[in-house]
Amino acid sequence: MTAIPILPDQDAIGRAALCLRDGGLVAFPTETVYGLGADATNDKAVARIFEAKGRPQFNPLISHVSGLDMASELGQFGTLAKELANRFWPGPLTLVVERRPTCPISLLLSAGLDTIALRMPDHPVAQGLIRRAQRPLAAPSANPSGGVSPTTAAHVAEGLGDRLDMILDGGPCRVGLESTVVSVTNGQARLLRPGTITRSDLEDVCGAITSPGEGPVEAPGMLASHYAPNCTVRLNAHTVAADEALLAFGTDGLVHAGPMENLSPSGDLLEAAANLFAALRRLDAQEPQGIAVMPIPQDGIGEAINDRLTRAAAPRP
Repeated sequence: MTAIPILPDQDAIGRAALCLRDGGLVAFPTETVYGLGADATNDKAVARIFEAKGRPQFNPLISHVSGLDMASELGQFGTLAKELANRFWPGPLTLVVERRPTCPISLLLSAGLDTIALRMPDHPVAQGLIRRAQRPLAAPSANPSGGVSPTTAAHVAEGLGDRLDMILDGGPCRVGLESTVVSVTNGQARLLRPGTITRSDLEDVCGAITSPGEGPVEAPGMLASHYAPNCTVRLNAHTVAADEALLAFGTDGLVHAGPMENLSPSGDLLEAAANLFAALRRLDAQEPQGIAVMPIPQDGIGEAINDRLTRAAAPRP
């Protein structure tokens, strides 16, 4: 039976919370993308996430919390981690910290690591659901693993509707790009995944921030191939073929008679980030041979947009 998106009134949120406490899967909106929620303390429920998404079990998950108090019961928050949480929570920032020995979160979420990824979402439905469920919620993006992330409830239903118990429809996601992920261990900060909280924003709090080197996957979104549509993606395009679709940016775009989406005609990177996944989905649905993507500036949020596009264009495993 396919789950049908429903409006998230108080009755629906209450039923969704009970479903989660019983080990069910509930998709819900956040300010970034729609999450595939399960009780993060329930091993079987977390295993259902991996099964529903077809997700590799070496790829860790984020636990969503109601605030710093709940997060501090799960992970070890030193001075720097607290400063980042106080500055950017609630919001699109995930902090990877050392796991507490008493942490009740399923070990499946950490993929064998001694750390845990935590985030306080800035969305009333997400926050209401966490409070009603009275426990942290594991919630990767609610789409098949490696595919384009969902920014509407319809995207969720299309990709995973027959594998879920409920879908809460909170409308389009405001940010539209997954959270920035920062590892804060041993008093040092490393940027694991760029997002709309930019490198510059982070460095205002913690000084110079490094990027990860070679090693295990420490956070979601670090696989080389990710966020991919069905067709191929070609980056930094200055021409477009007749059988390609065009993903444009800015006012001085290419002219194309075929399928075309402009992430932001005015060249606004924040608007481009919010539109990215929905635009990729619309172009992919028209079944072109490929998608040609115009150059996107690397400044600020552009780093996160280009990160997602680079992974979308990577060779498939």
